[in-house]
Amino acid sequence: MLIRNKLILRFTLLVVGIQLILSGFIYYFQASAREQRFASRLLGKATMTTRLLVRQQALEASEPRPQPVFRRRDLLTIPGEQVSIYDAGQHLLYTSADGLSQKENSRQLSRIRPGRPLRFTAEGQETVGSTFRYRGQLYYVFAAGQDPAGQQQLRQLRLLLLAGNVGALVLIILAGWYFAEQALRPISGVVRQVEQITAARLSTRVAEGNGTDEIAQLARTFNQMLGGVEQAFESQKSFVSHASHELRTPLTTLLGTLETSLAYDPDLPQTQASIRSAVEEIRKLIDLSNSLLALAQADDASFQREPVSFDDCLTQALSYCQGKYPGRVIRLHFGELPAPLPDALFVVPGNARLLTTAIFNLLDNACKYSAGPVEATLRYGAPTRLRLEVADQGIGIAPAELAQVLAPLYRAENARSRPGYGVGLSITQKIVRLHGGDVQLTSAPGQGTTVVLELPAA
Repeated sequence: MLIRNKLILRFTLLVVGIQLILSGFIYYFQASAREQRFASRLLGKATMTTRLLVRQQALEASEPRPQPVFRRRDLLTIPGEQVSIYDAGQHLLYTSADGLSQKENSRQLSRIRPGRPLRFTAEGQETVGSTFRYRGQLYYVFAAGQDPAGQQQLRQLRLLLLAGNVGALVLIILAGWYFAEQALRPISGVVRQVEQITAARLSTRVAEGNGTDEIAQLARTFNQMLGGVEQAFESQKSFVSHASHELRTPLTTLLGTLETSLAYDPDLPQTQASIRSAVEEIRKLIDLSNSLLALAQADDASFQREPVSFDDCLTQALSYCQGKYPGRVIRLHFGELPAPLPDALFVVPGNARLLTTAIFNLLDNACKYSAGPVEATLRYGAPTRLRLEVADQGIGIAPAELAQVLAPLYRAENARSRPGYGVGLSITQKIVRLHGGDVQLTSAPGQGTTVVLELPAA
């Protein structure tokens, strides 16, 4: 079901429910008020009749139907009026009609209490039973009658409420449709704009409306998502372009070397030299394949996390780098430690192998692009954050290229003459982000580069 239809249905049910409850309250209040008014009239009639008869001394046990001096029609002001009077011994003293049934009145006599009139309905007549005391004598009085005017008013009220509710239902549905349409119109606009965005138009953005309501928040979320998708597409295109270039170069060299050797190498020494060249190119291809595999594995977040001594990972990476670059000066420093010292110093949750790879990539880049000493500093950036800084004094990176060097297979212009494929920093960034950290670069051409790696401590 469309959201518009859901809103209309819920709005209609809510308002109709409130309206029916209000209508029921009005009808119940009106019916109760009518019953009370009519009961008061009956009680007044019973009291007046009893008072007149008693004062005329017309009630005697030997005369169940006395003939008072006043005319009965002078008292009959309620349609279908019936009056019955009993003495304290519950004997019938007076009845307004000879054929009036006293069965229900006799049954209700025991329920009447002084000062508490009793109301009940019998044979279509509304009846009120009460007590009357005169000169020490207690009398039980029943007055019954019909209220056609009050019932007619209730019927008219029911008809009015029914017609009003039906008419209101139509208006509620129309109002719900109108308000739902108005409320969802901005979303419909966002949907139309999103439908026009294709792979070739990822730079298009959704209008954010007034910039303050929920629709604007939704549009901003779409725009942020589109920005990420566009960046991913651009990164993918750049990755394919650079990967094709990096793979094509050694393959072309390898093919040319083998074809030249096959056609022109006359003796074994020249053939061996060609084979050595081909082997070197194959090694480059293997290194590139391994780098691409490591880049793909760095996206896997399913590895098992456990407490890892980050300083052990750093020491192992330094050992690997020292073996790859013998004679290179690599200094390790420890910054000021927090007070009090944590129970697990330099411990982070993660994977030791991946963290060692990330640190080695930073040290490898520093040694590759710098002839001077490399400085590695480990400290606590905050009580719960580990901070590793790797600084060199090498060729540096131009400001315009600084934001792109973390992209896979991207290499700065001044680094193309050095061996490598441009995946080390990308792998490091992915590993660090998998561990909840961040990588920051600062550099200047000819002055060196500083890479800062931050991780949450255990």
